[in-house]
Amino acid sequence: MTLKDKAAIVTGGSRGIGKAIALKLASLGADIALIYHGSSDKAAECIKEIESLGVKACAYRCDVSSFEETKQTVAEIRKEFPSVEILVNNAGITDDTLIAMMSEESWDRVIDTNLKGAFCMIRHTAPLMMRRKTGRIINISSVSGLMGNPGQANYSASKAGIIGFTKSCAKELAGRGITCNAIAPGFIATDMTKDIEEENIVKAIPLGKMGTPEDIAEAAAFLALSPYITGEVIRVDGGISM
Repeated sequence: MTLKDKAAIVTGGSRGIGKAIALKLASLGADIALIYHGSSDKAAECIKEIESLGVKACAYRCDVSSFEETKQTVAEIRKEFPSVEILVNNAGITDDTLIAMMSEESWDRVIDTNLKGAFCMIRHTAPLMMRRKTGRIINISSVSGLMGNPGQANYSASKAGIIGFTKSCAKELAGRGITCNAIAPGFIATDMTKDIEEENIVKAIPLGKMGTPEDIAEAAAFLALSPYITGEVIRVDGGISM
């Protein structure tokens, strides 16, 4: 199956899971609008890798927690891409600490990026999909949003919120031919998890190993190609949340 002649927006797309998803969708023929907030050099490197697959790719720096910035960015994307059929809300951060010591700033920053960011992007792209009566929205949640995790009250709340948000969007948009699903990764070997004690984590994973960004990318590609799955949460976690 192919995504040729379709365009995908991937937030947090310059590294880790987002980059793997962007490359996977590009390998299936999708043009890529990559949204990043960090290093412009990493974004440029990612764009080169995507373009080497024979598709169009553009990078846009944007704070997804800003309603106005996301609105302006989507407007810029529309100038380069005639239509947008796929949106992957991957941008996310952590700021871990125990709830008894968590600051208001830490709570707000994680919720704003991880949850409000998904709202902003869907708010500004859904009307584009609704006009064409087709679309695939894929939100990256986490097993932390399914079962909680000590020291991650803010992150777990944001990722649990993504799940409820996904189901509501799926119900609202289904009549326009738009699907909305979530992926809940477990412990994936990325920069975000590089400081954890891998040996102890692996003992808790039934499959006995951490996942890779490519594992998540495969699930995202599956959902991007699936017209009759909506409101679902797919766990890609090696069985840790069973």
